[in-house]
Amino acid sequence: MRNLLYVYPQTVNFSSRQGSVRNIAVKVQFMAGEDPSQAMPVIFGKSSCAEFYKEAYTPVIYHDKSPEFYEEMKMKIPANLTDNHHLLFTFYHISCQPKQNTPLETPVGYTWIPLMQHGRLRTGTFSLPVSVEKPPPSYSVLTPDVQLPGMKWVDNHKGVFNVEVTAVSSVHTQDPHLDKFFTLVYVLEEYSFPFRLKDVIITEANVEAELKGSMAALKGALLDTCVRFLHQLLSKLILLIVHPPVIAGQIVNLGRAAFEAMALLVNQIHKNLEGNQDHHGRNNLLVSYIHYSFHLPTTEPMSPPNATTPTYEVPIQYATLSRATARPSSLHLSRSKSISNSNPDLATTPTPDEEVQRIIGSKGIDRSHSWVNSAYAPGGSRSVLRRNPNSSCELKQASERGSNRMSAFLESSTFFPAPTRQLAKKLLHEELALQWVVSTSTVREAALQQAWFFFQLIVKSMAHHLFLCGRLDTPRRQRFPDRFVDDIAALVGAISADIASRYHKDVELVERLNSSLAFFLNDLLSLMDRGFVFNLIRSYHKQISTKLHTSQNPSALTALRMDFMRIVCSHEHYVTLNLPCSTLSPPASPSPSTSSTTSQSSAFSCQVQDQGVQSMFELSVPFRQQHFLSGLLLSELALILEPDGEGVFFLHKKAISALHSLLCSHDSDPRYTDPQVRAHVAQLYLPLIPVVMETLAQLHDFTDTSPPRVRHASAHTDDGDPDNSSTISQSVAMAIAGSPLPHSKANPFALPSVAGRQCSSLSAECSRTLLVCFLWVLKNADAALLERYVHDLSVIQINRLLDLLHLCVSCFEYKGKKALERINSLTFKKSQDMKARLEEAILGTIGARQEMVRRCRERSPFGSQENVRWRKNVTHWRQNTDRVDRTKAEVEQESLVDGNLATEASLIVLDTLEIIVKTVVASELKESVLGGVLRVLLHSMAGNQSALFLQHCFTTQRALVFKFPEMLFEEDTELCADLCLRLLRHCSSSVAPVRSHASASLYLLMRQNFEIGNNFARVKMQVTMSLSCLVGTSQNFNEEHLRHSLKTILTYAEDDVELRDSPFPEQVQDLVFNLHMILTDTVKMKEHQQDPEMLLDLMYRIAKGYQNSPDLRLTWLQNMAGKHSERGNHAEAAHCLVHSAALVAEYLNMLEDCRYLPIGCVSFQSISSNVLEESAVSDDILSPEEEGICAGKYFSECGLVGLLEQAAASFNMAAMYEAINEVYKILLPIHEANRDFKKLATVHGKLQDAFNKVYNQSSGWERMFGTYFRVGFYGCRFGDLDEQEFVYKEPSITKLAEISHRLEEFYAERFGDDVVGIIKDSNPVDKTKLDPNKAYLQITYVEPFFDTYELKERITYFDKNYNLRTFMYCTPFTLDGRAHGDLHEQYKRKTILTTSHAFPYIKTRINVIHKEEIILVPMEVAIEDMQKKTQELAFATHQDPADPKMLQMVLQGCVGTTVNQGPLEVAQVFLSDIPDDPKLFRHHNKLRLCFKDFTKRCEDALRKNKALIGPDQKEYHRELERNYTKLREALGPLINRKIPQLYRPLPLPSTPTPTQRNSLSRSSFRRAEC
Repeated sequence: MRNLLYVYPQTVNFSSRQGSVRNIAVKVQFMAGEDPSQAMPVIFGKSSCAEFYKEAYTPVIYHDKSPEFYEEMKMKIPANLTDNHHLLFTFYHISCQPKQNTPLETPVGYTWIPLMQHGRLRTGTFSLPVSVEKPPPSYSVLTPDVQLPGMKWVDNHKGVFNVEVTAVSSVHTQDPHLDKFFTLVYVLEEYSFPFRLKDVIITEANVEAELKGSMAALKGALLDTCVRFLHQLLSKLILLIVHPPVIAGQIVNLGRAAFEAMALLVNQIHKNLEGNQDHHGRNNLLVSYIHYSFHLPTTEPMSPPNATTPTYEVPIQYATLSRATARPSSLHLSRSKSISNSNPDLATTPTPDEEVQRIIGSKGIDRSHSWVNSAYAPGGSRSVLRRNPNSSCELKQASERGSNRMSAFLESSTFFPAPTRQLAKKLLHEELALQWVVSTSTVREAALQQAWFFFQLIVKSMAHHLFLCGRLDTPRRQRFPDRFVDDIAALVGAISADIASRYHKDVELVERLNSSLAFFLNDLLSLMDRGFVFNLIRSYHKQISTKLHTSQNPSALTALRMDFMRIVCSHEHYVTLNLPCSTLSPPASPSPSTSSTTSQSSAFSCQVQDQGVQSMFELSVPFRQQHFLSGLLLSELALILEPDGEGVFFLHKKAISALHSLLCSHDSDPRYTDPQVRAHVAQLYLPLIPVVMETLAQLHDFTDTSPPRVRHASAHTDDGDPDNSSTISQSVAMAIAGSPLPHSKANPFALPSVAGRQCSSLSAECSRTLLVCFLWVLKNADAALLERYVHDLSVIQINRLLDLLHLCVSCFEYKGKKALERINSLTFKKSQDMKARLEEAILGTIGARQEMVRRCRERSPFGSQENVRWRKNVTHWRQNTDRVDRTKAEVEQESLVDGNLATEASLIVLDTLEIIVKTVVASELKESVLGGVLRVLLHSMAGNQSALFLQHCFTTQRALVFKFPEMLFEEDTELCADLCLRLLRHCSSSVAPVRSHASASLYLLMRQNFEIGNNFARVKMQVTMSLSCLVGTSQNFNEEHLRHSLKTILTYAEDDVELRDSPFPEQVQDLVFNLHMILTDTVKMKEHQQDPEMLLDLMYRIAKGYQNSPDLRLTWLQNMAGKHSERGNHAEAAHCLVHSAALVAEYLNMLEDCRYLPIGCVSFQSISSNVLEESAVSDDILSPEEEGICAGKYFSECGLVGLLEQAAASFNMAAMYEAINEVYKILLPIHEANRDFKKLATVHGKLQDAFNKVYNQSSGWERMFGTYFRVGFYGCRFGDLDEQEFVYKEPSITKLAEISHRLEEFYAERFGDDVVGIIKDSNPVDKTKLDPNKAYLQITYVEPFFDTYELKERITYFDKNYNLRTFMYCTPFTLDGRAHGDLHEQYKRKTILTTSHAFPYIKTRINVIHKEEIILVPMEVAIEDMQKKTQELAFATHQDPADPKMLQMVLQGCVGTTVNQGPLEVAQVFLSDIPDDPKLFRHHNKLRLCFKDFTKRCEDALRKNKALIGPDQKEYHRELERNYTKLREALGPLINRKIPQLYRPLPLPSTPTPTQRNSLSRSSFRRAEC
C-alpha cells in the first residue's frame, strides 16, 4: 500500500504586513488534532538524518517580504484520515543578527489545510489567507477561507500564501466519480442510512438511483485513476452482482447496471492501454486481476440495527433471479433438475475433478500449458487450493456460514423467528451469462470487445462454485440448472452469429472473439456436460458453414473455424473425449459425455470389435459422430486440402499445423506411451491416410525430379507434358536404363511416357508437416487394421500409397550438417510469411491498421496463431521464430534430430512396405504392386541413410528378390539396373556393415540370375553399366572400398559349395576382372577431376572404347551430357543426347523395320555430321537379340522419344532454335504413327515458339553461340598433349585474357608457377628454342572460316555458327622479323585450321588435323584494309533505321582531316608507280578499283548524312564535304592511272565474225570503261 503526500510551498506575500517581516521561513506540520503535541512524525527526513520528523522548514529567503520557495515535503500519511487531520503552516521571521532578549524565530502568521472534505482527500493548488494570530479552537474542521470572528488576517483576508498539495495513494482515489461509487457501496455494506454525501442526503429511498447513477458515471473517471483502482472497482461491481442489496425488504437488482459499468470499464482500459497486451491480445492489467485478485465476495452485507441474526444453521438453496423484472419477495425457489442428452451409461463413479482443481488453483487460466495435466493432479506441483486450513467438514460448515463463501446462495426468510432484512445472493456466472445475453447496443459491443475477460470470469466462478459446494461428485448434467444452460447456449449462439456476420468488417475483433469463444468452450468441457458442449460446437460449425455458402471471402471464415477447432482440440482429455475404443454406432448426441477422471488404463483396455474396417478409414457419419472432435478436425483438413477448394497458403498451414501439434502432444504424453494405447489414439486419425493419399498431387515434390511413381495407376490419367516433367539440370547422368542416380537431385532423362505429378499447391513446409502426421499414424496404427485396410484397396489406390511412401523417403532424407548450415543463412520464413500476407492483401482480409498492430504484437498472418495454449510447447511452432544465427552446438543437435527423423521415417516406410507385400502376396494384385514396392525400396537405398536402416533394408530386399525373382529377371529391366546401381554404390560405402550387406545382396542377385538361366548375363551387363555410370558421376565414390567388396563377392563365389562345379565361379571372376578395369579408368578420371576438358576427353575415350557395347556407350554418352549440363554447355549436352538417340535408332533398326522410325544414324545427319560415328558394327560381331545386350529401357521406341525430346529441350536452352526443327522432323512421324495428337499439339506449339524466337532475333546478334580459341601445348610435361593443337569452344564473349588466365592458373597449380609459360605471339613455334623442363601454352583467338561457295549456303547467323570445322587466324609480320612495319613492308599470314569433328560436338575441344597457311603481300594487305573500310561505309549508309551518329563516326574516319593520311597514304604508296613485278599488276588494278568504290561510298554516305542532320550540324557537314573534295582530288590521278599491259588490244581471230561475240575468249581484266 502506498499513501504519500507531497507539499510544495510556492510563494507568500507579506508586503502589506507591518513590522519586521523580511527573513521569512515556513514550518510545515501534519496534525492529527489541534493540540501542538498531535503533530505526527510522518515527514521524511533528509539524507544522513532521522527517517521521520514532525515538522519541516523551508529555506530562509533573506530580506524578501515576498519570497518564492522550492522545497518539497514528502509525508507518509495514515490510511484512515479523519476530519481533524490537517496541514498546519507557521510563518516565522528569522533574526539574522540576534539581539539580547530577542528570540531567533518570531511567529508572524498561521494557516492550514483540512485534508478531508466530504470524505475525500483534498489535493491541488491552494491560495490561502494567513492569520496573524493563532487559530482558535476547532479550527481544523474549517478552511481558512471562512471568516472567523475576532481573528486578524494579513492583507484583509486575501490569499497571500500559495501552496500545492499532491498525493500518490492507493487508498484515496482523488476522483469524484470513484469516490462517490466507493462511498455508496460502503453505505450499503454498513447499512448506515441516512448518510450525507456532499449536498445530498442518502436514504433508503434514493440510494438505488444514486448508486446506478454513480456506476453509469464511472466511464467519466480519469483513466489513470481507474487503472490504479481497477481491482477494487471490479471487486465492488462483482459484489453488487453477487450480493444485490436488500433495502426495505426488497431486493435491488443492480446486476444489469454493474454489468454495463464493468463492460464499459474493461473496454476503456483495453483501448487506452493498447500497448500493454500479451501475445493473445489481452490487457495485462485485466489478466492479472483474473489471475491473482479475482475471488467471489466473502463478506455479507450487514443487517439493519434492529435485526437479529440466528445462531443456528439454515438450509442453503442455490438459485438465481429469473429473467422477469419482478419476483415474489419470498424468493422460495427450488432447484430444478437439469436433464442432459448425454449417454448416462458411459458415466463412471465420479471423483473430484482434476480439471476444476486446476482452474481454481492456477490463479486463473494459464494459456501456455494444457497438454498434460499431471502437474495439476493431486500432489502435483500446481495442485494448490485456496481453502481454510480446517478439515473438509469444517470447510463445508464454514462455507455454509458464509465466513469464506465463494458460492452465492439465498437464506430463506421463513426460518427467521423475527422480521429480518433478507440477504440475497446470486451466482456470478449465472448472472454474467444472463446479463450478457440480454445486453444491447453499446454494452453488448463493449462486452464483445473483451469477451475473453467475461468468459474467464464465468469459468472461474463456475469452478469455485462446484468446488466449494461439493458438487464435483455430482454428475455433469446435474451440476448447473437449465436456466444457466439455456443462457450459455443462447450466448454461444449469439456470438457465433456475430462471428459469421462481422468477419469481413471487424477482422481483428472477430479473431479475438473467435479465439475467446473457443477457449471458453474448451474450459466448459472440464465443467459442464460434454454432450451439451459438443452441441454448442456443432451449432457454431453449422452457423459458419451456412455463412460459407454465401460468403464472398470463404477463406477468412474457414481460417476462423480452423483456429476455433485448434483451440477446442487442445483440451487435455481430448483423446478420451473422442471415445477411441467405442464402436462406430451413432450416439444420441454428437459425443457421449464421459468423466475426465476416467483412468487412462481402463480407457484403452477394451478390444476393437469386429466392424467394417473401411468405415474406420473414412470420414463417414458414424466416424464423425463417434469421434466427434477428431472427425471435425479431419473434415476441416480434408476440406481445406481439396484441389478445387479455397485452401490458400495460410489455410494449409493452419490446418496441417493444428493436426501436427495434436500428434506431437500425443507422442510426448506419458499417458499414451503404451503401444496398445497408442494404437487406439492412432485409430482416431485413420481417415488421415486416405486424405493424404488424395492430396498426393498437391504435395511439394521433394525429389526435384519426376521418378516413375505412378505405375499401373497412371493408366487412367493423362500423361504429363514431358518437357515440363523433367529437364536437364546440374545433376548429370542417370543410372543405366535411366533410373535416378544415388545423389542426383534431378533426373534429366526421364521417359516422357511416365506421368509426372501435377503442379504442387502445398508449400514444402506444409507438405513435410503433413507427411510427418501421415507417418505417425502409420507407425502407431494397429498393423492388423492396416493389413485389412490395404487388402480392400484397389490397384490404383495401392500404387498411390506407394507413391506417397516414395515421397516420404525423399522428404525426410538426411541432408547433412552443411545443408543445415546453408539453410540457416536463408530467409525462408520471411518469404513464406510474405506469401501469406500477399494472399491476404489480395483476398482483402486484412487492413493496414490491423497489419501494423499485428506486427507490433509479432502475431502470425491472418488469424491469431499465437492464440493457442499449447503453442509454446510445440517445436514445430517454435522453429520459425528461432534466431537465424544458431550456435554450433544447436546445429549439431539439429543435425542429430534430423538424422534420427530420417531413420525413423524410412523404417516406418519399410514396415508399411512389408505390410503391403504381406497383404497382396496371396492376391491377384501381386504383379501390379510388387514392382512399385521394389521401386520405393530402391529409392530409399539411394538417399543418405543410416547404417541401421540399410541393414534392415538389405534384409527386406533380399527376401523380396528371393521370393519374387521373376520381377527382376523376366519383366522389368529397369528394376534390375536400379538395384545393381544401388548395391554397387553401397559396396563402396565407408561403413563396414553396410559394405558386407551390400556385397551379400549383390552376390545373391548374381546367384539367383544364374540359377534361373544357367548364366547371369543380365546382372553382369547391368552391374558393368552401373559401375560405369557410378564412376562417371558420383563425387564421393571410394575405389578402395569397392575393390574390397568385389574381393568379398569373389570369395563368396569360391566358397559356394553348391555351385562350385558349375561355370558360375568363373563367370563371377570374369565380371570382377572387368569391374577392376573400369576402376582403373576411374583413377585416371580422378586425376583430371579439376580439368573439365581433359576429363571429358577421357570420358570420350572410354565411351569410344565401348563401341561394341551399346549399353555402356549409351551410359557414358549420358554421363558426358550430364557433365556438360553442369557446366552450362547445353549445345554439347544436346549433341550427346542426339548421339545417344542415333545409337538407339541404329539398334532399333537392326531389331525391326518400322517405317516411321529413323533408319539409323543417317537420319540424324541433318542435325550433325558427327553422328555417323554411331553407326553399328556388323551383325556378326554383335546382335541386339543377345541376352543382356540393348537391355536398357532406352533401347525402345519410348526411350528414343525421350532422348529426342531431351535433346530438343537442350537445344532450346542453348538458343539453337533451328536445330529443334531438325530434331522434331525425326520425332513427328513417330507421334503421327501413334496418333498421339496431344503430343503432336505440344510439339507444334514448341516449334512455333522456336520459329518465333528465330524471327524476332533475325539479326542473330541477340544469340551468342560461342567463342573459339586455338590452344597449342608444348613441352614433355604435358605428356600425350605435347605438340598437340586443339580448338577450344568457350562461352560467348570470352576474352583472350580470360582463357589465358584460366589455363595458365590451372596448369601452374598442377606443375608449379615457374614451370608454365605463355607464348605471346601466334607465330610458328620452334621447339628447339624452348626450355625442355617447362610447359608452354600458345593461345590464339580464331574465327570460323568459310570458302566462297560455302557462304552461298550459310546465309543466317545460325548457319555461320553451326557445323564448324575450319577456323582462321591472321598473323602480321615483316621480312626482317618484326611484327609491324611500314605499309610497303607489312605482310600478313593467314592460318586455316581444320578440326577432326564439327562444332558443336560432344566435347568442347577438338583436335586440329590439318593446317594451311596463306601469305598476303603488302598490296594484298592494303586491298583487304580498303575493302573493310568500304564495307563499313556501305553498312552505315544503308542501315535501317538510320543511325546518324554511327554514320558520322565512319565518315569522320574515312574523310576527316585527322585521318586523311590513312586512305591517301595507302594510295600514294601503292598506286603512285606501276609495279615492276608483272605478278602485282592485277593486285595494283584491284586496289585502284577498291579506291574507286571507296570514293563512291563516301559520296553516298555524305548524301545520306545531309538528309539526316539538323540545322546545328550544317557547318560540320560542310567541313566533311570539303575534306572529301580534297581527298577525291588527291586520289584522282592515282585512281585513273592504268597499267598499259593489262589493256593491250586483243589479237583478231583467224576467221573474223564481227557480228558474233565470244565471251569465253575475252580477258577477265579488260574493261571498256574504267
